Amino acid sequence: VIIIMLTGKIGTADSKALQERQRQQMARGLPKQKPITGVKQVIVVASGKGGVGKSTTAVNLALGLTASKSVGVLDADVHGPSIPKLMNLKGNPELTDNNLMIPLTNYGIPCMSMGFLVDDAAPIVWRGLMVMSAIEKLLRQVNWGSLDYLVVDMPPGTGDVQLSISQNIPVAGAVIVSTPQDIALLDARRGAEMFKKVNVPVLGLVQNMSVFQCPNCHHQTHIFGSDGARRLAETLGVHFLGDIPLHLNIREMSDRGQPVVVSSPDSPEAEAYKKVAAAVVRRLEEVST
Repeated sequence: VIIIMLTGKIGTADSKALQERQRQQMARGLPKQKPITGVKQVIVVASGKGGVGKSTTAVNLALGLTASKSVGVLDADVHGPSIPKLMNLKGNPELTDNNLMIPLTNYGIPCMSMGFLVDDAAPIVWRGLMVMSAIEKLLRQVNWGSLDYLVVDMPPGTGDVQLSISQNIPVAGAVIVSTPQDIALLDARRGAEMFKKVNVPVLGLVQNMSVFQCPNCHHQTHIFGSDGARRLAETLGVHFLGDIPLHLNIREMSDRGQPVVVSSPDSPEAEAYKKVAAAVVRRLEEVST
């Protein structure tokens, strides 16, 4: 009996040692994380599915954070850049003496996007290696100056770009955007689980297009369902950061390149974004302690 017990202990020890060796070998194969010069904290805004309002949320989140901090926006969606339109920016970035791109700025926020480097109507038909090269340039060859936060608008899904950014730079936290409907929540869950696997703190979920209020009778309708993202946050054990309504003003101002946080700062929809921004700051403080 004693021999069996000792053998069992040795087997357990061998198993733990094997797992530790595997972990070390995996770590050797990963790129070393290198901070972006001048940037204190990186916040990625992600979604498992396109069309849930991720880019609009990223822009208004960044504007909400500017109340007391310096903030920049990086558009990492190489195939479908939205930041130039949302921030009403056009033109090619100028270069510093060190050949670093100077971000284009509006509303006090420096922005960089692949949309500044190609024609508006030109499709970006690139294979994976070309996309990764573009992401590397957007991360490393931009003169951001001094920023408290860099908000990164990620492409939808859980592919190469998400992994590359998560593994190459230290990310302070991820914000997951979803609508309340089940089909969007399935992909939002995958996004949250991916960030957990690559050791990026999930700051929480934002429920976009949560409710529609009729401008005439003020009746509220939950077009995409009710509280789906809130329930998912509870299931995953992550924080719920807030609700953003489905509002005509958000769409109209976004299409004009005038995000509601700056164009209608006292509106209920702008206040919703500001509450999300405040919740993100609180979560950053929690995960950094």
